[in-house]
Amino acid sequence: MQPSRGRRWLERTVTQTDISGWSEQLQLDELVCRLLTLRGVDSLASAEQYLSATLSSLPDPGLLRGVDVAVKRLSVAIANAERIAVHGDYDVDGISGTALLCQCLRWFGATVDYHIPLRMRDGYGLSAAALRQAAADGVAVVVSVDCGISAVNEAALAAELGLDLIITDHHQPPETLPSAVSCVNPWLPDCDYPDKRLSGVGVAFMVMIALRAQLRREGRLPSPEPDLRYVLDLVALGTVADLVPLQGVNRLLVQAGLRLLDQQPRPGVQALKQVADVNSVSAGVVGFKLAPRLNAAGRLEDAAMGVELLLSESAHEAQALAEQLNQFNRQRQSIEKEVFDQAVERIENELVDDALTIVLADERWHAGVIGIVASRLVECYQRPTVLIALDDGNGKGSARSIRGFHLYQAFDACSSLLRGFGGHEYAAGLTMDAVQLPAFAQQFEHYAQQHLTVDDLVTLRHYDAELPLQDIDRMLYDSLQAMAPYGMGNPEPLFVGRQVHIQQLAVIAEKHLRFTAQQDGYSMPCIAFGMAERMDELTGEVDLMFQLSLNCWRDRETLQLNIKDFAASGGTETAGS
Repeated sequence: MQPSRGRRWLERTVTQTDISGWSEQLQLDELVCRLLTLRGVDSLASAEQYLSATLSSLPDPGLLRGVDVAVKRLSVAIANAERIAVHGDYDVDGISGTALLCQCLRWFGATVDYHIPLRMRDGYGLSAAALRQAAADGVAVVVSVDCGISAVNEAALAAELGLDLIITDHHQPPETLPSAVSCVNPWLPDCDYPDKRLSGVGVAFMVMIALRAQLRREGRLPSPEPDLRYVLDLVALGTVADLVPLQGVNRLLVQAGLRLLDQQPRPGVQALKQVADVNSVSAGVVGFKLAPRLNAAGRLEDAAMGVELLLSESAHEAQALAEQLNQFNRQRQSIEKEVFDQAVERIENELVDDALTIVLADERWHAGVIGIVASRLVECYQRPTVLIALDDGNGKGSARSIRGFHLYQAFDACSSLLRGFGGHEYAAGLTMDAVQLPAFAQQFEHYAQQHLTVDDLVTLRHYDAELPLQDIDRMLYDSLQAMAPYGMGNPEPLFVGRQVHIQQLAVIAEKHLRFTAQQDGYSMPCIAFGMAERMDELTGEVDLMFQLSLNCWRDRETLQLNIKDFAASGGTETAGS
């Protein structure tokens, strides 16, 4: 199997026709109004709300099914000084959610500890061993975050051990729910919360808002009353890292949280910013610089280190933890490259071009990095990809998908061959016996043949508008920031410039390109990260796909084009170009 070469650029279509009317009413550039409609904003009123909504407009957390029962039990635990244990997950969503619950519950006067499972030893989800230890330690209430909605057996064990279990999660619920004191999950079928797309830490935050209201009604809030806006930095970290849509409630939470991360960072975040060489925080910075370092400990060692960093009140302690995480991240990058190279070699030698899926297992692979590698392989081969780390006959897999192929549903169709699975449309995990691997690969491919076609394997890139270089200036860039934060579900605007000439083309740092784009007498500096190997394509007239960015160097800001793709002019409208 060879990497996918086909790609198609398609312009998004606008349904709103009164763009000029919007522009006049909102005092915004018509291009920005067009971009709003392309992101699902379908009326002037909703556009005004999108641009001016505040935290006060958040839905009532009491609409979450089961939250009233959960907060009453937590209130009793605080009043009676019962011990509470938070059980999180080892990714950034779980790490930040665990830190948030611990910090808020301690503000409310609770006695709290936490447990994060070891990825390599315990795997995903509620740990039976952790529940037994909690019972032995005298814990009365266990609160999960970012996990637990499928933990039927573990919930039964918690009841046997005399533990009151409160599950907070955001993953798709199974038909049979675990028996717990309360399950709080916006995806539950009879849950009235209007925005279902919360992250795990987002659900935890809503539970804490509801608990504060409960304690206020009971007259038992500490004085001064805890301001939960100061944990929105944790919500932003987990929400961005977990790739949930930055729309609706998530957008408001992340918008406020990014300001905290940028302007009033807690000691752990400040230390993390220093080791990551970050000055200004955006959603992109969280996703590509901060989150990978928080994730690194959970991938290679113990994710509890990330929780300790986020809860640390000591700058000295935080700096030491951040440096450790940074070192783990370097190790992770090295291991990831090795696994990626091995996977590519096997794909190109073992898999046929007409296969619609990639399923590979290997005893050499580290379970902590196969999810990242699967993402890179999807970008390269444009196929649903499952990578499985084998250990003594046991398989632990991570999968990533393409548009139009729902991984969770695909795994459900193959569930008779799996020990367990969970996840979302585009990312999922599984456990299985190694002997089932051939049958699973065959059944997974068969499912793909029923739901995909060869056309789905073409890399499709949607752009928002054609934008001549003469229309680009700082005023336009600033007006686009009204739509931030950008991320999953609210992509940063992507533009196309046609019939551009390239000058001053140069390779920098061995793998990037820098050049000047010229069009009709206007020019713009450009940067193309990771595209040095495509340097020979930049001859003659080319079409550029780009985002607008600011290059900040020595206190000087320069507007530039961040190049995402390019092709000979007119060569990207059909597959196979």
